[in-house]
Amino acid sequence: MFYRPEDGHGLPHNPFNAIVTPRPIGWISTRGADGADNLAPYSFFNAVAYDPPQVMFASTATKPDRDGTKDSVANIRDTGVFCANIVEYAMRDVMNATSAAFGREVDEFAQAGIEKAACETIDCPRVAAAPASLECRLTQIVQLPGAANFAVFGQVMGVHMRDDCLHEGRFDVTRFVPLARMGYRDYAAIQAVFDLRRPGE
Repeated sequence: MFYRPEDGHGLPHNPFNAIVTPRPIGWISTRGADGADNLAPYSFFNAVAYDPPQVMFASTATKPDRDGTKDSVANIRDTGVFCANIVEYAMRDVMNATSAAFGREVDEFAQAGIEKAACETIDCPRVAAAPASLECRLTQIVQLPGAANFAVFGQVMGVHMRDDCLHEGRFDVTRFVPLARMGYRDYAAIQAVFDLRRPGE
């Protein structure tokens, strides 16, 4: 099968996000200029550079009370900071609860019963029990083609790692089982890893 996106795919459901999988989930926490905290998951998320360490996430929807975007992007525009929290399988239900379309005044931490902790280098909350959290300072927001598509890039200024996820000097993902986004409403749990060395190593 071949299709051009502008012509449509003719399938019952869009296959695009099922093709590019698995995708890590960035559970993005922000604080608005008014002091209101926000927490929302984004599956267009990844690390993009080592030195200095940088991550990105993309927001592709809008809310009527946020002038063409969502709370996360609006807050980051105002404050210049955000925290990317890593989602483990055990947190799947509370993560999903924070994906609801709440009003800008609603604190998703409180709504879903999630403990928050203060970041060290930025004025922003983080998910206290997350396996890892990356404190980020905004480098740029890029408006992509499409009415509400924004890619947000940030430099990692501080890294939190849960002590039980460290094993023999490594951050061991099998200790917490990362949650990954697949297509449609499908998710996956990363429970096993294998070693693959580059030629010459």
